[in-house]
Amino acid sequence: MCYIEKYINPFTDYGFKKIFGDTENTELLRSLINDILGLDGKDKIKTIIFKNGELLPDSPEDRKAIFDLYCTDEKGSEFIVELQKVHQKHFQSRALYYATFPIQEQAIRGAWDFSLTPIYFIGLLNFEIDRFKHRPEYLHHGKITDINTKEIMYDKLNMIYVEIPKLKKDKEELNSHLEWWLYVFQNLNRLQDIPQKLKGDVIEKAFERAEFLKLPKAEQDKYHKNLKVYRDLVNSFDTARKEGFERGIEQGIEQGIEQGIEKGRQKEKLNIAKSLLDVLDSETIALKTGLSAEEVEELRYFKKD
Repeated sequence: MCYIEKYINPFTDYGFKKIFGDTENTELLRSLINDILGLDGKDKIKTIIFKNGELLPDSPEDRKAIFDLYCTDEKGSEFIVELQKVHQKHFQSRALYYATFPIQEQAIRGAWDFSLTPIYFIGLLNFEIDRFKHRPEYLHHGKITDINTKEIMYDKLNMIYVEIPKLKKDKEELNSHLEWWLYVFQNLNRLQDIPQKLKGDVIEKAFERAEFLKLPKAEQDKYHKNLKVYRDLVNSFDTARKEGFERGIEQGIEQGIEQGIEKGRQKEKLNIAKSLLDVLDSETIALKTGLSAEEVEELRYFKKD
């Protein structure tokens, strides 16, 4: 019997956009962004309008950018929200590249004084960034800063990364609304019921949107195809990582054997040299054993002691 998960996987393209990409009801996306930015009260984002998620370059030869979600709020701030499912070596470079497209889009034809509205790149990552692996924080918010004073030099370009796997808590240990969002990302497709803590909360609506059996048949088929793509992607990455790890072990064993052999040879040379100290001069011993004259002299020094 085929097991059907009650809720769809939010790490699939279909699942992510089904939950957060509703152009008619942006409540869930607003909640997530407000939590990531730490906004509350009067500072909260109140309105979100989706924009075209495919931005074209000025010339056909240049690369285009296709975003998961691209939107603006009531103040004109622009948001790129990207879900990254597996590790990507140059993710931060790609994120910065993507952020340049909204900047160029603001370059109004004609008279323009180079005034820009704030741009936020938000990366929701199903992996840990290599340079941050030694840090426990899962949320990183960067702006252009002075490397000496650490003061912000320019605050309208915001690079934000959320390392979802770094949240390693049971639901009883969660202590913020953002952590509940990350818990849902990690566990939604494995849950059978809505956690009691989320009853009446905006996140409860994510469960409603994600219930598989409530999807039309065509949407269920679309999700299953997308889920297969996601699983194949994750499996390919895991296989490559495992093979790389195994090759590393093999290379380490070979290197260890070589080092052990070399260490044995060195020890044998030292033993031979010690036995010749009383009968030969240092240069002759060095010539016969392959040791340096300095190493032989060091043996003489310690023998005297």
